[in-house]
Amino acid sequence: MSTLEKTETKPEQNTTTATQLSGSQAVLEALIHEGVETIFGYPGGAIMPIYDALYDYNDRLKHILVRHEQGGVHAAQGYARTSGRVGVAFATSGPGATNLVTGLADAMIDSNPIVCITGQVFASLLGTDAFQETDVINITTPVTKWNYQITDASEIPGALAKAFHIASTGRPGPVLIDITKNAQLQLFDYQGYNKCDHIRSYRPKPIVRKEYIEQAAELINAAKKPFVIFGQGIILGKAEQDFKNFIEKGGFPAATTVMGLSALETDHPQHVGMLGMHGNYAPNVMTNECDVLIAIGMRFDDRVTGRLDKYAKQAKVIHLDIDPAEIDKNVKATIPVWGDCKETLPLLTELIQSNDHREWLAQFRELEAEEIKEVIHPELNPTSDILTMGEVVRLLNELTNGDAVIVSDVGQHQMVACRYAKFNQSKSNVTSGGLGTMGFGLPAAIGAWYGAPHRDVIAIIGDGGIQMTIQELGTIMQFGAKVKILILNNEFLGMVRQWQQLFHDKRYSFVNITSPDFVAVAKGYYIEGNKVSEREKLKDALRTMLEHDGAYLLEVMVGKENNVFPMVAQGTSVSEIRLK
Repeated sequence: MSTLEKTETKPEQNTTTATQLSGSQAVLEALIHEGVETIFGYPGGAIMPIYDALYDYNDRLKHILVRHEQGGVHAAQGYARTSGRVGVAFATSGPGATNLVTGLADAMIDSNPIVCITGQVFASLLGTDAFQETDVINITTPVTKWNYQITDASEIPGALAKAFHIASTGRPGPVLIDITKNAQLQLFDYQGYNKCDHIRSYRPKPIVRKEYIEQAAELINAAKKPFVIFGQGIILGKAEQDFKNFIEKGGFPAATTVMGLSALETDHPQHVGMLGMHGNYAPNVMTNECDVLIAIGMRFDDRVTGRLDKYAKQAKVIHLDIDPAEIDKNVKATIPVWGDCKETLPLLTELIQSNDHREWLAQFRELEAEEIKEVIHPELNPTSDILTMGEVVRLLNELTNGDAVIVSDVGQHQMVACRYAKFNQSKSNVTSGGLGTMGFGLPAAIGAWYGAPHRDVIAIIGDGGIQMTIQELGTIMQFGAKVKILILNNEFLGMVRQWQQLFHDKRYSFVNITSPDFVAVAKGYYIEGNKVSEREKLKDALRTMLEHDGAYLLEVMVGKENNVFPMVAQGTSVSEIRLK
C-alpha cells in the first residue's frame, strides 16, 4: 500500500466548522482522538515543529524522553504488549529514523501494533541529500505493515487514521508515517478527525469459511492423539477464554510457542509446556507422535519446527490463523481455517465432541517426568555452590505468585525465563521472539510498565544485552518507571558460548565479556541496586528488589558455563531433542 487510498469512515464527532491548525497540531489531535496517552520519543531538527506543538499538549499527552530512538520503538512495543493498545514513538529524520529500523523489524515479525512518526526535511529538499535526509520510506518498506510520506498538512488526519487502523487490525504490526517539515508547519482548514474503520483494498480479517470449520471438527472428533499448539494469536485476538473453552471441551494437551506464553495459565492441567529449540521435552517429541496437529495463532517458524522434512509427517494438520500468508508457508495444512481465532474458535468448539484423552495426555506427563529428573530439578534445585539462572526464576515465581510481567532480553536467560516463569494472566510475557533483538529488554520493560503500571514489571536481562541499551536507565531516572531490573551475569555472551561449546569444539571466540559495576552504574542514575552471588542471600535480595518502591537493579552472578537444555540442534528433527 504505497499510496493513500480513499477510506470510508464513521465520524467520531460532528465537525462542521473548519479550524485553522498546523500540521503539527493535527498530528497531536489525531493521537488524542485515537486514545493515545503515552508517546516515547526523541526530538531533532526535522520533527521540531511537532515537539513545539507538544509543548501546549502536555496536559493531554505524556511524552517519555528515551535516550536512543531504538529505545523508543522498543518501549512502544512493550507498551503495546501489556496494554493491548497501539504504541507510539517519535523520531527525527536521518539517523533518528534509521535508529527505528531494528525495532520496526522486531515489531513486524512479532506482530506488535505500533505507529512511528518521523520528521523529514522540507519537501523541496527531498532527493538533494540535505542534512539528515534519508529515504526512510524505502528503508522501512520491508519492515512495516504500511508506511507513507506526507508532504501536505491536509493529508495528516486521514493518513494517521489509516495508520492506526492498519496497525491495530487483522494481524497487527508496525506502521511508519514520515512527515516533511513544511507539512508540520503548514496551516490548513482542519475539518475534524474521523477514525478509519474501512479501507477498500485492505481486508484485515479473511472470510471465515464454515465448511473448513466443519471439516476441522470432523477430523478432530476422529482423532486418537490430537495435539494443540498455540501462539500469540490467542492474545492478539483476545480469545484466551475461547481457547480455554476449546481445549477443555476436547481434552487436548496444549503446548505454547515462546510468543504464546501467558495466553493459558502455566499451571492449567492441559498445559504441557513450551515448544521449540529450548522448549520442553514432551511437546517436542510428541509433535511427531500425534495424529492431528491443531495449530492456533502461530506461524511454524524454524525454531518450532526444526527440520521441516521431518516435522509432524504422520499428522493431519489443522491451521487456524488470521493471516492467510502463514497458512501453507512452512507446513502444509490439511485443513486451513482462515479467520480471527476470536471468531473461529467458538464455531469449532461448538462442533467438537467432549473428550478427555487422558491416556494420551498421560504420555506427555511420562516424558515430562523424565525431563524433570534429568534437567528441570537439577536446574531449579542445584546442589553445587554455583547459582543457576533457573533457581533465580524459581524463587521469583515464589515471590510473585506468577502475577508479574516478565520482560526478557535475548539469550540463555531468555530461554530460562520462558521455560520456568509462571504466568497466571494474559499479556505477562514480553520478549523478542522472531528477531531475537539483544537490547530489547530494558526499553521494552519501560514501555511495559507504562502499559500496565499497576503490575510488577521485571526485566530479566543478560550481562551482554543490558549493555546494548543501558543508557535507558536515564529514562527511568527522569520519569520514574518502577521497573525491576534483574541481570543474570555469567560473564559470557552465553547463548553464543553454548553453541561454540557444543558445535565448535569449545573454541570460545570473542564471547568473554567484561562488564562494569552494574550496581554502581545504576546508582549513577539514582537507581537503587544490589549484587549477590551467594545462595543464602538470593531470596532476600529478590524480595528487597520487589518490595522497593521504585526502580531497582539486582545483579546475580550465575554459573559461567551452564547450558540451557533440552535443545533441538539446528538442522535436526524435534524428536531428536537432547536432554544433555
